[in-house]
Formats: sequence, C-alpha cells, structure tokens
Amino acid sequence: MAVESAPPSAPAPADRNQQRLLLVTGVLGAGKTTALRVLEDLGWEVIDNFPIRMLERLLDTPDLAEGEHAPLAIGFDSRTRGFNPNAVVEVVKRLTRRDDIEVTTLYLDCGGEELQRRYNETRRRHPLAADMPASSGISAEREIMESLRRWADMVINTTAFSANELQQAIREQFAPQSGPVMTVTVTSFGFSRGMPPVADFVFDMRFLDNPYWDQQLRPMTGKDEQVAEFIRRDPAFEAVFARISDLLLTVLPRFKVNGKGYVHIAFGCTGGRHRSVFMVEQIGAVLRDAGFSPTLLHRNLSSRAANLVEGMAVR
Repeated sequence: MAVESAPPSAPAPADRNQQRLLLVTGVLGAGKTTALRVLEDLGWEVIDNFPIRMLERLLDTPDLAEGEHAPLAIGFDSRTRGFNPNAVVEVVKRLTRRDDIEVTTLYLDCGGEELQRRYNETRRRHPLAADMPASSGISAEREIMESLRRWADMVINTTAFSANELQQAIREQFAPQSGPVMTVTVTSFGFSRGMPPVADFVFDMRFLDNPYWDQQLRPMTGKDEQVAEFIRRDPAFEAVFARISDLLLTVLPRFKVNGKGYVHIAFGCTGGRHRSVFMVEQIGAVLRDAGFSPTLLHRNLSSRAANLVEGMAVR
C-alpha cells in the first residue's frame, strides 16, 4: 500500500473533549472526493472545499468548541476559494500548538501519466490548464502543492489504486479501532407469501423433507427441537449446511473489509415456519461463533392460515 508516512490513526484522542481534525488535500484527480465519502461513512463530519482561512473560526464556534464531537474532515485543494499553500501551513502550525485539537494532514498524490489518463477518461478539463493540455495544468498544480506535500503527516499515492483500493486504504487508516460496523440480518420467509424485497443471499430450503407432513410436528416451528431433529435426519442436510456455512464465513469478512454496511441473508421454505426458521437459527449460531452479531428475523412465523398455504403446496 502506497502510504508514505502515517501517524497512529485508529485510536481516539485520550482527551474525549479534544477535537480530532483531518485536513484532506492533494492534486486534483488523486481521489479526494472518494476519500471524503469513505470518511463520512466511517462517522466523520465532512466539509469539502472549505476556505482554510476560516478554519480557526469554525473550530471556535460553540458547537465544536464545547463537549464531545465527531471527528471532522476538511477537504480543500487548489480550486478552493482563497487557496494559499503557505497560509495553510501557517494555520496548521497554529492548530498543532493547541491542546484542544488533534490535527492530521492527509495528502493524496498521483503520477502525472495516470492523472492524464483519468482526465482523458472523464473528458474533464484540468482547472489550471486553461487552453493547454492537461499535462500543463498537472505540472503547474504540482509545483503549487509541493509545500503542502512536504508538510503533510501522511501521503497516499493513488497511482496504482482502483477506487475500491483507495477506499480500503482510507478505512484501514481512519476507521474506529474496533473496525467498521457491518449489520448482518438473517431472515426466514415462505415462498408462498412472496420473496423478500431485498436480500444479498437467498437460499431455498424446499428440497429438505417437510415437517408439515408429520401430524405431530405440524403445529410446531423450526425453533422446536423435534422439528430440528426431523430436519437433521434428512440425508441432504449436513452437506448443504456445511457448504452454506463455509460460503458465508468466506464472503462476510470480505464484505466487511470492503466496507459493506448491511448484509441480508434469507432462507425460504414453503410457508416460512419450519425448515427456513430452523436454518436461520442454525446459521445465526454459526455466525455468532465467528464473531458476528446477526439479527434473526422470522417473517412468516406468526402468519395466519399457514396450514392452508402448506397444504396447497407441493411437498
């Protein structure tokens, strides 16, 4: 990862009343907007294109000067009104001397050829190029920004980064110490009452033997041990359960690393009372053992006329 220098980033300030401030800048096209969006998703308060000459006034407003605060990220670049790199450095020097603020400067850099390629792809004109080629504007901007690059606490070179790789780099540097939070929901449902409107994974459990056709098990649900034992005896259950568990335990950590906020896993059977409920309970236990905190929902467990739905369906 092309992080040239980096201060400790994950721990929060020891003083809970200390304002954590991140200044995000760099050459145009290097990924500032992407970085700010990730920071916002991580819980930072984000302001882009903010005039740095007004920064101290912003930090001294009552809302920010008193009590606990969300970390604050300020984005600016050569287009920002009143931009003066030497003045920015002076402001940062003053802020670092304050006990009530923890300030870090992040500079996003990128190679000239890659920047030209990005401008060509987007068909955007470099703001400093005027009627000249993009390379002229890139060179002029790099000269203007050099003092800020030297001063920055952290430099991330995004030349070889995709957008996803830059997002991951920002998460690794600035996510809370506990890591990004991902909400996992596991739902049971009955196909006869419709598919769930939004689900990342849908598993159809109708191939398993149906407890509905056992008169003693019919009034029970997938939460009852007798129903659980009935389903476990199905010759197909053990192998399928193992494969589903392995799949989820493989992909969920990858989703978390890539910043996915919500994952919805759905298990369906005919009426949504037996097989799907049992699978949700079992997969929920597997995920909890793996360190996740899934929310388990049973959409049709208390639905009316379940017997009619089951009785009209194919086993």
